[in-house]
Amino acid sequence: MPYIKPERRVALDKEIQALSDRIDSRGELNYAITALLLSEVRGLSYAELSSLMGDIECVKQEFYRRVLAPYEDEKCRENGDVYLPN
Repeated sequence: MPYIKPERRVALDKEIQALSDRIDSRGELNYAITALLLSEVRGLSYAELSSLMGDIECVKQEFYRRVLAPYEDEKCRENGDVYLPN
């Protein structure tokens, strides 16, 4: 869940923006995400690794729900629905 307390966001946002400013490609973004994820591994166990995979999945789903789905809805209204009513 990305909805952390505002004071924690302030503490992280400057560093996140500095990193973002240096990323020039999707490959570099993938690398940065991978490196951050690997730095969070606190021992090799199924529970630890599964928990980190859950974090990734939650980020993916929330990004889809909050960013991509509304964009797709807008394009559907703009260009017409392709899913016909039954």
